[in-house]
Amino acid sequence: MTAGLRIQLTANFERNLETIEAFLTEAEAAQAFDALLDELMGTVIPNLERFPGMGRLFLERPVRSVEVANELSRLTQQLAALGQDGKLREYVMTHHLLLYARFKEDLFFLSIRHQRQLSFDFEALWLQP
Repeated sequence: MTAGLRIQLTANFERNLETIEAFLTEAEAAQAFDALLDELMGTVIPNLERFPGMGRLFLERPVRSVEVANELSRLTQQLAALGQDGKLREYVMTHHLLLYARFKEDLFFLSIRHQRQLSFDFEALWLQP
């Protein structure tokens, strides 16, 4: 167990949750949003509090295009600029993927998306609220 680990929600993560809630409400599947929140609170957060390194390293995914290589290079530079040896990780949930970053005792929830979505919106991750 990691003592003193602080889990923080970024503005982008909160926007993602709002978008998911709006989509599911419009689709008359509000119970699916409740299930997502239950999974976050009852499983994901407790797991990451105990084992913050359990998510797969995001930057170790295979690169299959020049565009992806360029974006990963830019993302690596942005992480290095923070100067805290942060690691980007991806936590696989039942229907969603959670992108988070760990910097010492801080764990930031950066983004959440459905597993069928193509990619995370990296531009939004670095924008201020």
